Amino acid sequence: MKYARLTKEQLEELHPEFITFLATQSIDKKEWDEIKQNKPQVAEQEIDIFSDMIWEKALTNVTHIDHFSKNYIFLFKCMQNAVFSFVIKTNNPKIDFVSADGIHWLSDNLFSDEVEITRGKKDLSENRNESLFEIIKQGGIISKGELFTKLDSLINQ
Repeated sequence: MKYARLTKEQLEELHPEFITFLATQSIDKKEWDEIKQNKPQVAEQEIDIFSDMIWEKALTNVTHIDHFSKNYIFLFKCMQNAVFSFVIKTNNPKIDFVSADGIHWLSDNLFSDEVEITRGKKDLSENRNESLFEIIKQGGIISKGELFTKLDSLINQ
């Protein structure tokens, strides 16, 4: 398995796609029920293959990933061969960027001495999607990039 198995909830949400996936392999409902009953390891393999296929498609379309923690915000812009990043950090122990109050504080103090912003760029190896998946596994959330774009425009004014 290249990525991670989809959760039961994700599989339920993707039920129509899973049925289509099985149909492309000439597996109908009756046969799928037999596989689940008599060959559970084969059923698990099919779910793993489907999960990887879904992850691959999703990761290929990712343009931005955001990761929030108490004192850091990581904003990533994901291109084909590189990832550009902003890392926002505060040394103020009272601030929690995971909370709405923390984000409000940041908007008021973005250019103060209590906030450090660094930019970065990482060239991606041949496996872009696996690199992005690692960021997601560490808590990153796929986003539309509003924060990255806003910060980029503020800094480049």
